[in-house]
Amino acid sequence: MSGATTIDFTAFIASIADPALAPFFVWAPWQLPPRIEALVEHAVAAASPEEYVVADGVAIHRGARVEAGAIFKAPALIGPDCFIGAGAYLRGGCWLGPGCSLGPGVELKSSLLVSAVRLAHFNFVGDSIIGHNVNLEAGSVVANYRNERNGGEIRIATASGVVATGVEKFGALIGDGCRIGANAVIAPGALLLPGTRVPRLGLVDQDPDA
Repeated sequence: MSGATTIDFTAFIASIADPALAPFFVWAPWQLPPRIEALVEHAVAAASPEEYVVADGVAIHRGARVEAGAIFKAPALIGPDCFIGAGAYLRGGCWLGPGCSLGPGVELKSSLLVSAVRLAHFNFVGDSIIGHNVNLEAGSVVANYRNERNGGEIRIATASGVVATGVEKFGALIGDGCRIGANAVIAPGALLLPGTRVPRLGLVDQDPDA
């Protein structure tokens, strides 16, 4: 199966009917991260100054709360009722929908968080799409690169066959309501159905050769 394989996002994320999210769901999930910077730049440019404070390529909703020491590398859009903790680091194009929370020391790279996503603290999430009401406990990681192989194409074993994504960097598509335990690792190229529970210290690796 090729990297052009489509994914039924509605099987993972119920709220994709939101018009604000429509531009992000045109491609397969692993095809979004290389495009997300341009998409977030467009969203920032379109942000209403009545609702958002916009500066240096970053739009922060006036109802969001950002602690001192958080770092934003443009472009980034932070939606209403979000919380960004001290020492959080956002880079590579990040879009946070309503009610998301990034605790102290969280690093988020080239990712879309739909709504009410909670990254507790000291998490890394790279090149990923995360649905509604997802919680990552402290120290859990969504990896985006096969370091043990010096990179190479990310492949995903699915019920309908192996997907060859055509990319070297992709984290995960995490469905609504998932719970990821403390210090768990989601290996590059994961598709987690809604309600998935990953135990503390758990490993999810959907590579066909894992």
